[in-house]
Amino acid sequence: MIRCAKILEIPEILRLTAACAKQMEKIGILQWNAEYPSREAFEEDISRKELFVLKSGNTLIGCITITTFMDEDYIPVKWLTPNENNIYIHRLAVGPENQGKGYAQILMNFAEKYGRDNKYNSIRLDTFSQNKRNQKFYEQRGYQKLGNVYFPKQSNYPFYCYELVL
Repeated sequence: MIRCAKILEIPEILRLTAACAKQMEKIGILQWNAEYPSREAFEEDISRKELFVLKSGNTLIGCITITTFMDEDYIPVKWLTPNENNIYIHRLAVGPENQGKGYAQILMNFAEKYGRDNKYNSIRLDTFSQNKRNQKFYEQRGYQKLGNVYFPKQSNYPFYCYELVL
């Protein structure tokens, strides 16, 4: 079941994202670190009702942030649609023990249905340039790579921006 996250779930969400960061680090993908994703980011997501969790019973499987807020870092990107009426995906995570089972697909299906149901023009996101698996995942879903952004607190490598027109 996918539903809005609750503030009391933040410790569990942080454990999940820390496990994801550790798993990525093991395979040389230095995408997330001690500064990102942060408790503050998740608290803000929850306050805006933009953080969703995928749970099976009481077990947290994954999470995803679906927001209408465009980060300033995205301004220079040449998007396919005007910078209005878009949603942005951030902090998509599936616990390492549940990866490869289709849960990221379920979360993205939810986000894309949410976008269509609410008549947004497109879905935008970024993914780490060193994370080839994520790039393939989004490209197979029809997302188009459009440009790069940099998040110096996370990495010296760029993040690729993608958009799916709805």
